[in-house]
Amino acid sequence: MLQTLKTYFGYDSFRPLQEDIIKHVLHQKDTVVLMPTGGGKSICYQLPALMMEGTAIVVSPLISLMKDQVESLQANGIAARAMNSNNNETENLSLRRDCIQGKIKLLYISPERLLLEMNYLLKDIKISLFAIDEAHCISQWGHDFRPEYTQLNAIREHFPQIPIIALTATADKITRQDIVKQLNLKEPKVFISSFDRPNLSLDVRRGYQQREKTRAILDFIAKRPNQCGIIYCLSRERTVKVAEMLTKHGISVAVYHAGLSASARDKAQNDFINDKIQVVCATIAFGMGIDKSNVRWVIHYNMPKSIESFYQEIGRAGRDGVKSDTMLFYSLGDLVMLSKFAIDSGQQAINLEKLNRMQQYAESDICRRRILLNYFGENMEHDCGNCDVCKNPPERFDGTIIVQKALSAIVRANQEIGTRMLIAILRGNYSEELVNKGYDKLKTFGVGRDIPQKDWQDYLLQMLNLGYFEIAYNENNHLKITPAGAKVLYGQEKARLVVIKNEEKAISKAKKGGKKIEKVVQPIIPSFLSNEEMDQELFEELRLLRKRLADQQSIPAYIVLSDKTLHLLASQKPTTLEEFGNINGIGEYKKERYGKDFIEIIQKMTSK
Repeated sequence: MLQTLKTYFGYDSFRPLQEDIIKHVLHQKDTVVLMPTGGGKSICYQLPALMMEGTAIVVSPLISLMKDQVESLQANGIAARAMNSNNNETENLSLRRDCIQGKIKLLYISPERLLLEMNYLLKDIKISLFAIDEAHCISQWGHDFRPEYTQLNAIREHFPQIPIIALTATADKITRQDIVKQLNLKEPKVFISSFDRPNLSLDVRRGYQQREKTRAILDFIAKRPNQCGIIYCLSRERTVKVAEMLTKHGISVAVYHAGLSASARDKAQNDFINDKIQVVCATIAFGMGIDKSNVRWVIHYNMPKSIESFYQEIGRAGRDGVKSDTMLFYSLGDLVMLSKFAIDSGQQAINLEKLNRMQQYAESDICRRRILLNYFGENMEHDCGNCDVCKNPPERFDGTIIVQKALSAIVRANQEIGTRMLIAILRGNYSEELVNKGYDKLKTFGVGRDIPQKDWQDYLLQMLNLGYFEIAYNENNHLKITPAGAKVLYGQEKARLVVIKNEEKAISKAKKGGKKIEKVVQPIIPSFLSNEEMDQELFEELRLLRKRLADQQSIPAYIVLSDKTLHLLASQKPTTLEEFGNINGIGEYKKERYGKDFIEIIQKMTSK
């Protein structure tokens, strides 16, 4: 396994969970993989595909995503192809012949095409495994419900003995269960990687007006010259207006939304992937097919509709592990518009609840990374130090007794109540439903009547965000105690809550005519290198060479070598082919193809 990893992908070791997942797949067993964007999901099926006999069938929802993956694999010397509506009949004929002759190791295919080929091509070839990428699309609880995905249970009917691996970057507990059920997986092992992306900074700006947003965005981009990023907007009209504003300030930008022609969307995406423009202003239609590893920042001009959407969109920054930034603007206007979308959708209750959790994230005074991780069922017991809340911490107090009162009421009600009923019990408020269920007889009835209802809502939000209980959407939004909550309830740990300040927050406006502050632009030094190790001049020369090599092959620059690998070359300065091949991210194929060119530049620059 390690030999294959080094030969084809140039890595000396696996990331967390990758090795265990690959072994499980090699034993022909069904598998569910949850890894954040940039966490290394693809290796989990690509490496077994190389080691197993036959062709791996990879179901992927977007043509652009397939194109990206296939180009990356081919750049590593791996026989990969894609079958989708972009192919003409001649291409499909040659592709079928290569598959039947066993020449293709990975075949990427859309769900629609897979269903068409079920009784044809797929019956004529030896299949090693099925990989279902973006598997949350299968579930009605997933944030991007896609009807064609619901028919993928046909794989199990037609190919009962072939292992299936389902992969996604964003799926809560209910979505995971639904994926297993929809695909009819046989006793699958579920691997959940840490969702923590410490290289991403998290920043929320509340209540900004349009002019303030413009100023903040221009300032943000000015501090990051030559770094590419994405600005997500709620409407098509807004993407155009933001792009016009950036163009006026000399920033190279493209617009991407579903109202544009396919050719206009393709041009915007290709220009961004190939570093011809710095910024894309887009609706959520953009990004799922982007495998670009050197996106350095993501801005949300408006609040997204759910934490899943938000997490997936910010995950497009810093896929190479290098420091990257995110910024979210949030206003009441966003909330009104998103609530309307949720009410008009086919799944009103679930979409309103997901929007509510997104609102809670934006309004919280608790470490934002803890909130994100807790949402996906991962408990982090310390603050991250890399979000706006951690950088400007609020005042806290020992809230253990308050938390114990709430958790005790949940337990005594058999974990079958929602937040509204919980507050009614704690406050001792009688209602017909409460009395009928006997909740007025509970020991905890009225134990929190000294705390106003509004404050209880705030404290419960903090408890939810701290991971002391979770909401079971598939059980009428009932509250369930988590292991972290149980520790506080039974006195094993203390709980720190944020002091509620009910007075209106004063917003101090910057004084006009003050002294201008000069901006200092720092080069990006990745977290795995110290400032002394980084040769910035050499890095820029290597970047130019990478661009020339990419343009010659009509592929994106990051497919030649990632930013992270370039940083390592600029610090370790290999001068022989063997040393070049030992750099993380350079496999045998890339060593032979690019080694001579890169070594030449390094030798020239270091002999100055």
